Amino acid sequence: MVPEESLLTVLVYRGGALAKAGHNHVIASHAMNGTAYVPEDITGASFEVQVPVLSFTIDEPELRALEGGDFATEVPDSAREGTKKNMLSEPMLDGLRFPQIELRSERVEQAAEGLLAQVSITVRDQTRTLAVPLHYVLDSSALQVQGELSVKQTDLGLTPFSLLGGALRVEDLMTVKFFVVARAE
Repeated sequence: MVPEESLLTVLVYRGGALAKAGHNHVIASHAMNGTAYVPEDITGASFEVQVPVLSFTIDEPELRALEGGDFATEVPDSAREGTKKNMLSEPMLDGLRFPQIELRSERVEQAAEGLLAQVSITVRDQTRTLAVPLHYVLDSSALQVQGELSVKQTDLGLTPFSLLGGALRVEDLMTVKFFVVARAE
């Protein structure tokens, strides 16, 4: 896996009666690492990916601009820092005790538009399996895989951040996007 050519983004959305006081956020990782095995029959492929949570970035201006719409405005440094602190805190990702998110393929099958992978995802100390749509390009020099899915934080064993009895909160549903590049060693 080539971390500097790969990108994971997680779009999280503000909610509650006081939502206008908060921000939608683009959380990103440029530090994913892992391995992939790709045999001639692509349905026999397998992969493992580690995402170090302490390296997550919050609201990089370039990534917010790419998302546009609800993400087009800049977020003050204080809000970015507060979001990262809350995200890595013990009630959420607990980044000091659980420094990485781990993904492991369980099964890969053909789908109408690409592949569908059953992926075991370990966040904190909890493992869940999700169906993840994959689109890929494989040539002699690299494997490129991309995809997007909506997932609830609660489906990963997380409790979305909330203040003032939910008047200002992070919505449960988030959008996960990824672009991964792997090269043969």
